[in-house]
Amino acid sequence: MLHGYLVGEILSTTTFIQPVLATIEKVEARMREQADDRHPDLKVAFKNLLAAGGKRIRPTLVLLTGNMLGADPERLTTLAAAIEMLHTATLVHDDLIDGSLMRRGNETLNAKWTPAATVLTGDFVFARAAKLAAETGSLTVMEEFAETLAILVNGELTQMFDSRGLASRENYYERIYAKTGSLFELSTHGAAIISPVDEKMIERARNFGKNLGTAFQIVDDILDFTGEQATVGKPVGSDLLHGLITLPALYYIENNADDENVKALLAGNYHNTAKMTALIESIRQSDAIELSLNEAKLFANKALQALNGQPKSEERLALEELVKYVTDREV
Repeated sequence: MLHGYLVGEILSTTTFIQPVLATIEKVEARMREQADDRHPDLKVAFKNLLAAGGKRIRPTLVLLTGNMLGADPERLTTLAAAIEMLHTATLVHDDLIDGSLMRRGNETLNAKWTPAATVLTGDFVFARAAKLAAETGSLTVMEEFAETLAILVNGELTQMFDSRGLASRENYYERIYAKTGSLFELSTHGAAIISPVDEKMIERARNFGKNLGTAFQIVDDILDFTGEQATVGKPVGSDLLHGLITLPALYYIENNADDENVKALLAGNYHNTAKMTALIESIRQSDAIELSLNEAKLFANKALQALNGQPKSEERLALEELVKYVTDREV
């Protein structure tokens, strides 16, 4: 039986998961069994992490792409579980780094455990994810998995040390590729690698995932400004309050260089809550939101173009629906 988070977060509003719904259950089972025969506390923590759910966008991408390209179903299930566990491990460490006590309406692991225990749990999930990636039987997939993990860690370090108060499109796109684009890219690229297709098709699949991931993160950054705290689960404009300048803020800064609150932000005074709160409201009321959404749609269109040449299969139509979902999300 599927968990309620899938019904609540995806099935009630979308159709793209339907072609792989039964296989998602197998992915869930594959993930859960990775903690069998381990330390009891670790086993409980691991299963709680998985039970917290999520949209499972990444394994859905793996399965739809691989099924469209003719990959072996068992290898696809294994890859999907590996990538979702990699994503889960990054969230464990991110929550600890950010000091987050809640995620998806549930207490984070670090709200219950010491930092040391939290880090070790994240490490365990990384290790089991890598083991699953190896079980796909593809050295290339393992290489791409390891490279993606390095990109994720490097991106976190870049954000921590070099990105606060920095208004740079280059920095922004590097950060969102590291944070989101790289995992979406691994999902579709990895699925293509283990499919009976040529290098050209593998590259098109990689481009699909990368562009879709970019669009996804831009929309997330828009929702950081337009959502409500009770729904989003964090303060509106949370990134800006931490000195992280995302695309809506970049557009506003480019068009309002004389705004005193913009000057304060660029001078490194993002710790001034009153000024940043006022700036967040200015961004919310400006055309920066619409401009950012238009940019997200450009990347979504690039993703759709990467599907050109594929037969109009159930999986391709589902991927097109997934692209639409990414840019149409509301909070």
